[in-house]
Amino acid sequence: MKFLPAAIFALTLSASITVAQEKPIPYGDNPAAAHYYSIRGIKMYCEIYGSGKPLLMIHGNGGSIKDFQKNIPYFASRYQVIVADSRAQGKSVDQGNVLTFEVMADDEAALLDALHVQSAYVIGFSDGGIDALLLAMRHPEKVMKLAASGANISPDSSGYAPYLFEKEKKRYEADKEKPRKTEKEKNDWKLFLLEWNEPHIALTDLHSIRCPSLIICGDHDMIPIEHTVQIFQNIPQAALWVVPNSGHATLIEHTDDFNRVVDEFFSKPLRPKK
Repeated sequence: MKFLPAAIFALTLSASITVAQEKPIPYGDNPAAAHYYSIRGIKMYCEIYGSGKPLLMIHGNGGSIKDFQKNIPYFASRYQVIVADSRAQGKSVDQGNVLTFEVMADDEAALLDALHVQSAYVIGFSDGGIDALLLAMRHPEKVMKLAASGANISPDSSGYAPYLFEKEKKRYEADKEKPRKTEKEKNDWKLFLLEWNEPHIALTDLHSIRCPSLIICGDHDMIPIEHTVQIFQNIPQAALWVVPNSGHATLIEHTDDFNRVVDEFFSKPLRPKK
């Protein structure tokens, strides 16, 4: 049997420990941070990281906690990050036949209640941005400030890029009569119908949002810039950020800028609109 010299053995052991320490956290599938909460008829899967003022993150359609894996580490060093799989997505199973943004916004409010959180900062991405707006409208006491990226307020060609609207229209016409036998097929169709049929938020409804709101889109987003600007213009205390050289996934394509700008928005007073 051969033995390594002590110095080489120590170096090898140190390298092994370093590799073990650098093993990435499996956000969205992390037993060390996992919790299930009974929320309005479902078991809602949630992970919590960090400490400080509470920050709720809401993912997009068909997504999960994993959507925020590039953002959680930054914010968890400054806030208590609360991030959940929305109803009928990820690990939060929903057997119902119909899903609405209002239902999901109410779920997020109920989750904060279950955690005894009176109010939180909120980041919403894509459909999660819609949920964030509705959370601020329906449960204003729950939202201190919000950042909504890639949100739309209507399901027609004004709220989506024309190519995407036509693509979804073709899918609806082709698939609406197809039988859906498995639970996954039923759930996937329910999520598609959510985007095809909703949301229906009037511009005047946005006037009821009283918290400071950062409205975000990419300059090549699938949500038209004009649509995003209208959202910004109709929220009393709002700022607008059109991210250069970005598609829909601003928080993924420009992670460092997204984290920094949103954090600064949360931590500093909002300048009045000119």
